[in-house]
Amino acid sequence: MSKEEAETLIPTVIHDDNTGKSYIKGRFFGKGGFAKCYELKDVKTQKIYAGKIVPRTSLVKTSQREKMSQEIEIHRSLDHPNVVGFYGYFNDTYNIYIILELCRKRSMMELHKRRKALTEWETRYFMKQILDGVNYLHNKKIIHRDLKLGNLFLNDDLIVKIGDFGLATQVSHDGERKKTLCGTPNYIAPEILMKVGHSFEVDVWSIGCILYTLLVGRPPFETSSLRETYARIKTVNYKTPTQLSSDAVVMITESLQALPSKRPSVAKLLKYPFLTSGYLPKSLPLSCLTTAPRMDTLQNFNRKPLIELQTGKLIPAPTSPASKAPKESEIMVYHTSEKDVKKMLITLYEQITQVLKSRPGRIKSTTSEDDFVENTDPSAQPLVWISKWVDYSDKYGFGYQLCDDSVGVMFNDGTRLIMFANKHNVHYISRDLTETYYTVNDYPSTLEKKMKLMNFFLQYMNEHLMKAGGSVAVKNTDSMSRIPYVHQWFRTQTAVVMQLNNGSVQINFLDHTKIIMCPLMAAVTYIDVERNFLTYKFESIQQNGCPFGLEKNLEYAHEKMKLMIQDSEPDE
Repeated sequence: MSKEEAETLIPTVIHDDNTGKSYIKGRFFGKGGFAKCYELKDVKTQKIYAGKIVPRTSLVKTSQREKMSQEIEIHRSLDHPNVVGFYGYFNDTYNIYIILELCRKRSMMELHKRRKALTEWETRYFMKQILDGVNYLHNKKIIHRDLKLGNLFLNDDLIVKIGDFGLATQVSHDGERKKTLCGTPNYIAPEILMKVGHSFEVDVWSIGCILYTLLVGRPPFETSSLRETYARIKTVNYKTPTQLSSDAVVMITESLQALPSKRPSVAKLLKYPFLTSGYLPKSLPLSCLTTAPRMDTLQNFNRKPLIELQTGKLIPAPTSPASKAPKESEIMVYHTSEKDVKKMLITLYEQITQVLKSRPGRIKSTTSEDDFVENTDPSAQPLVWISKWVDYSDKYGFGYQLCDDSVGVMFNDGTRLIMFANKHNVHYISRDLTETYYTVNDYPSTLEKKMKLMNFFLQYMNEHLMKAGGSVAVKNTDSMSRIPYVHQWFRTQTAVVMQLNNGSVQINFLDHTKIIMCPLMAAVTYIDVERNFLTYKFESIQQNGCPFGLEKNLEYAHEKMKLMIQDSEPDE
């Protein structure tokens, strides 16, 4: 092994000489800046953490080492439910290791890419936690300076955790103004761009940008040109969509004031009507990461308010001033239409066209297995995929099981029936895509035969089929959940092609390889013959190449998607 190779090596077992603890390096989570992130398991306790690993060779300059030390010192001083937990740090000959809380549901950036605009009550749920966390930082005289969706992480319960303190700073005295040029273009405050000195107000500006992005589906100042984006920020030039509630507009407008002194403090924002006068759920179902929650459940508020038990279920409650019914804008859900699904298919086809132009399978012979792993982007991994399927379309329809163990049938008459993983809630979709919800014990007699057929498909898949791509543990599946379903499918002599209504296209090949392509994440997940689960952003494939088998599968997908777009009968 050369000296250069040794210096980039991350050992399989990592030992902390200070505490005597050892960690086993697990899954690769991604990289950014100088750091790589891996799953680390404590050998003794079996507890799993996120390990941020920084090569010492990347900290050559004194300023880089000081910046690293400041990040560690600030983060280790923090302890709050809405801040990523810090559990220690140490180093060896080659690397610095930072042991952090593992946030399995990744960042809110992935939520934004999959969902675009959220409902106001979902946004309120996330914003309350973000503000609580930032208020804690400001009380400790810490300015984060890089608040953005990519630095807001989510745990298994969808609790927001503020992370990445690489640009954070601590104010030493009242009135101190920092001069460092820092931040991310879409969230950066005008006073930073104009280099006039800045303080806590830059975080308030970023919060305004985050609120706008969650509600509208895009950042307020985003353009295709960095120069134009900065020009709009300096002049506070953005448009407010008419569908936003007046309370939301007020909070956005006052957070995005050009003069820092006119912006409210985070403590004041917590008292704004947007947060205090509308419905604030205690929790959200994991399904909201990919699909808008059910509207009909919330509409029950307009008849009788609901309260939430520890079980996560919503039940009727006595009417009181604290039980606020959601406004119409808060319960609006944008259902995916046939037009939307086709538009996503066209987008995916165009993305794959660009990928194939780069001839990604013709990689250099020096590309190693480790290179392919580190070129992956696990944050773009699909949340939902089809783990089992059975074709009984000669009589009844197409049955399938999703990775969360929910089961669906697309019947020959164009209707769909889905049973959630809890084996209790049932979702029925008519031919015109009208959605209604029942339970396994309470449904109309007209669905009797279809319910029996769905149970038949479930039993057959459980007894005869092996699950593909592993399992995804699902918590708090409840009455607000909505999950993606099969929009269309067909078989050829070499594969089965399935498109979900969230835009993803999955192809299972007879050689047992599989690809799951997502236009929203601009990524593909490749399950090879050895059942390795690798997710690549399309941009990365164009730059770094990909396994030859994946290129061949993408060529096949490209051909079939063209036929799907043309609405022609697919064949070999």
